[in-house]
Amino acid sequence: MAVVAPTLDRNVELSRGILQHLFRGYGPRDFTVRFWDADEWLPDAGQESKFTWVLKHPGALRSAYVPPTGANFGAAYLYDDFDVEGDMVEFVRLGNYLHHYANKNLTIFDRILLGWRIMKLPNTPKPREGHKAAKMEGKMHSTDRDRQAISYHYDFSNKCFELMLGPLMTYSSGVFESDDEALTPAQERKLDMLCRKLRLKPGERLLDIGSGWGGLIIHAAKNYGVEAVGITISKEQAALTRERIAKAGLSDRCRVELRDYRELDPKQPFDKMVTVEVLEHFGGSTFPTFFKKCYEVLKPRGTFMIQQITLSGTEDTTAAPDFSRSYVFPDGELTPVSTTLRAAEGAGFEVRDVECIREHYITTCRHWLANTENYHDEIVSTTSEAGYRMFRIYFAAACYGFLTNVYNLHQVLVSKPDGDCVSGLPRTRNDWYSS
Repeated sequence: MAVVAPTLDRNVELSRGILQHLFRGYGPRDFTVRFWDADEWLPDAGQESKFTWVLKHPGALRSAYVPPTGANFGAAYLYDDFDVEGDMVEFVRLGNYLHHYANKNLTIFDRILLGWRIMKLPNTPKPREGHKAAKMEGKMHSTDRDRQAISYHYDFSNKCFELMLGPLMTYSSGVFESDDEALTPAQERKLDMLCRKLRLKPGERLLDIGSGWGGLIIHAAKNYGVEAVGITISKEQAALTRERIAKAGLSDRCRVELRDYRELDPKQPFDKMVTVEVLEHFGGSTFPTFFKKCYEVLKPRGTFMIQQITLSGTEDTTAAPDFSRSYVFPDGELTPVSTTLRAAEGAGFEVRDVECIREHYITTCRHWLANTENYHDEIVSTTSEAGYRMFRIYFAAACYGFLTNVYNLHQVLVSKPDGDCVSGLPRTRNDWYSS
């Protein structure tokens, strides 16, 4: 009886051909592709595999590329059309290459050929269960729509955020003395750096716009003796912040209000103000309104500290914003630091200091990504597998963005001079760095 050779899965060969086309120019290839039948396409000779891209079913590439958007490619990962085993940041590097290659280098003939091959794959996407794409209603950056956008991300799960961010629950970059330093001391150092740059003094009134889970206002009230007020439009953040303030025994001089910044009363001004990685939610078109309101509620000779993720260069070179606006931060927008400075000066502020601390965010994102991966089961139990994957790919994409200087991080100090144009600030920054 004749021995019949095993039949190769034609969809494996078709998918391999599509990937060979897409990988042209990406080399040497230092990752593995595993197909749904367990067949593996190993890295190029001499290369160690940094990660394995696991295609979970014959139509995986069709699910990822139809339609050919960054949001859809990311959604294919969220809903398990494919998985990634190993270094997620390196996978994002590949994803960025594929997006850039497809948008910049493919000829019309290439696009037609690839589209024809992809459409020959079966249309069998996985069910899209768990974390859903954001659906915003109303006018962009209206008070009501901003509340929807903030609730979508920050009301996700307080327990989930604690697992990912660590016990301080500080959702912004730390300041590290070395790459191997733990996350908590780096976050404490960042909180203290902000307070020192503001030159907080006992009895002053401090406002934190977008105060998160209260880490900064608690630190400032406890260590600098100020009356600290935080505002947020996240109900979950406000509820937990109140618990943390009470636990710290600071209810007499520290509080949080569920309030939009546009609702602040100029008749109750503050000595100092701070906002940490919040302008990213507002959109550049709202900056004049934002800074005008901040100018109104800050006392003369007061200072305002801003920590902001900014956009470097003139071109967005990743697919991350497309995915982020759909599944992570709806209506979010990064702008160059020059946009912030221009709007602040337009409102009457004087720019006193600008510092770039981009490299610290690379290390911060790696900590958050490691925490997320280490607490996979716990995070899934509080959210869903798709929710876990959203944070995993988001932290990896953010890390890659800071590594490649697509994203930057700036601390900006502005002041409100009095009627005689006196800032009240010392001539040097020596007090910031003295012990």
